Order: sequence, then C-alpha cells, then structure tokens
Amino acid sequence: MDKNEVKDLRSGVNQIGVRALNERLVMSLIQRHGGMPGSELAKRTDLSAQTVSNILRKLEADGFVRRGEPQRGKVGKPSIPMEINPDGALTFGLKIGRRTADLAVMNLAGDVLGQTIVTYRYPMPDLIFAYLRDGMAELSEALSPAQRARICGIGIAAPSEIWSWTDALGAPEDFEIWRDIDFAEEIAKFSDLPLFTENDGTAACRAEYVFGRGRAFHDYAYFFIGSFIGGGIVLDSKVIEGRQRNAGSLGSLSVPNGDGKECALLDVASLYLLEAAVAKAGGDRDKMWTMPQDWSSFGACLDDWIATSAKALAHAARTVVSVIDFDAVMIDGAFPDDVRTRLVAQTRLEFERLDLRGICAPRIEPARVGGNARVIGAAASPILSQFFLN
Repeated sequence: MDKNEVKDLRSGVNQIGVRALNERLVMSLIQRHGGMPGSELAKRTDLSAQTVSNILRKLEADGFVRRGEPQRGKVGKPSIPMEINPDGALTFGLKIGRRTADLAVMNLAGDVLGQTIVTYRYPMPDLIFAYLRDGMAELSEALSPAQRARICGIGIAAPSEIWSWTDALGAPEDFEIWRDIDFAEEIAKFSDLPLFTENDGTAACRAEYVFGRGRAFHDYAYFFIGSFIGGGIVLDSKVIEGRQRNAGSLGSLSVPNGDGKECALLDVASLYLLEAAVAKAGGDRDKMWTMPQDWSSFGACLDDWIATSAKALAHAARTVVSVIDFDAVMIDGAFPDDVRTRLVAQTRLEFERLDLRGICAPRIEPARVGGNARVIGAAASPILSQFFLN
C-alpha cells in the first residue's frame, strides 16, 4: 500500500469519518506488513507522528493492538513496534459445502482457535442452522470469558444458488427450499451477532489474500476446487466481489472436454467427479471428506482426475489472462497438499502446450491456505468489515 493508494482511500471522506478511516488504515498496514513502530506508520500513511501516536494509543486502549519487543541495534532509544493483538476480536465462520459444513472460531490474527465439521449427503437448512447454533455454543465453551466478550460477528460462506445443484448432489426435490431461506432471519432466532455472508469462492480468495500468498501478487485469478470448482479475482490488491457479489465465478468458464466439445469448467474439474469415480471403482469415497485427508488409496482414479482437471484449468487460465493481465493464477482446493502440488505442476505443463500468442503467460502457483480457505474467509468477513480496509 503506497502513498497514492492511501490518498485514494481518503478521497471523499468527511471529517466525522476520517478518524475511523485512519484507524482502519493503521490496522491494515500492521496486519499486512507485520508489527512496525509509529514512526514507520507515519511515513507510510502521510499522517503526522502525533496523529499516529494518538491512533495507536486509542487502538491499544481498545485492545486491538499491543506493544511488541523493542527493536535495538540502532542509535538512540530502541523503537517499539505495534502489532495486532490476536484477542482484540474473535469471529465465527461457517462454510456450507455440498458434502461438508465447517464451523470455526478465529481471532484477529487469523488463528483458528477451534473448529468442528459435519458431513452429509446434501445440506438441508434445518441441519445447517442447528449445527451452527450448537457449534457456536460448543466452541464458545472452550474460550476464556475475555475472549467470549470480544466475539464480533458471524461470517457465512456458501455457494451461490445452492438450490440449483439438486441433480448433481442426488438431493430430493425439497432441496429447493434453499431458494426461500433468509440467512439473517434464521440466525436471528438464536444469535444477535452481526451477520456477514459471502460467496464461498470469494471467501476462499479473501482468505488467501489476507492470510496466504495473496500479498505477493498485485493481480491474480484464484481457483478453488471443492465439490464444484469456483474462485475469485484480485485486482489492484483488492478482492473484487462484483455488483452482484459473484465476481470470479470461474467454474462457469467454457473449456473443452475430452470429446473436444465445450462444457463448463465445473463439469470437468470438480471433486464430485473424483468422488463418483472412486465410488464406481469400489473405493471409499467418504475418505475424501474425512480429516486429516489421505487420498493415497485412490490410485488411478486420482491420476485420471488430475490429468483431466489440469487440462481444463490450463484452458481456463488462458481465458482469464486473455481478458485481464493477471500476474498469477493461483490454485487451491479441498484436497491434501500433495494433490495440490501435483495438480499445479500438471497445469503448468498443460498451459505451456497451448497456443499462447498474444498473451503474457502468468505464473501458475499453488495457494497456501488450503482446504480451510472457505471457512477462514467466512470468519474473516466480520473482522475485515469492521476493523480493516479492503
């Protein structure tokens, strides 16, 4: 974040809102770059040393930042970096997937303090909201009274139009009840915490941007492979949600299938396809969703899925960089780290085989956050919305 970006952020802000903006700016710089002394913060923000000092005193008094270890080795008094206080705020994050739901409680530093998981053939509203209600109570019991007092919200990451996946999930017709569900209304029945909802692909992208390798790239496309593949995009170091909060719906991109015809990326590079292949071969498909994950027994099914998915991802990557000059294309998913490593390596090979005339090839890179990205992104939503800048 340079000085021009700081000026852009301040444009149009009235005097009443300036202080809150400056506090968020200081918090964001510390979160993004690590602990730093007030003098460095003043340089990066163009605020006076006195203003930064006042902001830091308030943030420290409110419990959002704390003093780090003094930095010695230079002439004069040792400088004291200010760092994020992990217990400054806590949130709950719920990821609703097609086969599993995860609930986590996370602190301001992005540390997951507790997590539970439930598996199912398909998610029904009664099951999901009961799981959230009971899970929040269970996870809260493991926190200290001081930590419980700092819980500031609930974030939910869910697929867009989840009701449209009835056939793929083998769900009953009444699965379409999701079309009429109001998340805020349902959760208000048992919690008065502020609620933040987000597309699951965008949530995963945000988790990588804030807590993973995302800070290393200015612009990138992000693919996350769950039961169905999705993703997100980052432009000018900002996660883009889009006017309808559905930017980065990369699973809808057209790619060639094995027969040379076009199909949606989600129809050739999603984990439900691997699940079906494992079941057909007589394997235990439940191992895909059991933690910790071990897919070593999937053998040829996994090999074939990686080969097919890598070809499709390569075509999708070429499409997205033909539209926007991304620095990188990042790949992650709800699979073991070794599977991600193999998939990224094969995607690079397939990408190099394509006709790349007229485009600058991006770096195709593994993401870092992993299978937990969606629930971490969900938990991050209340924190980012209330304390940081995008």
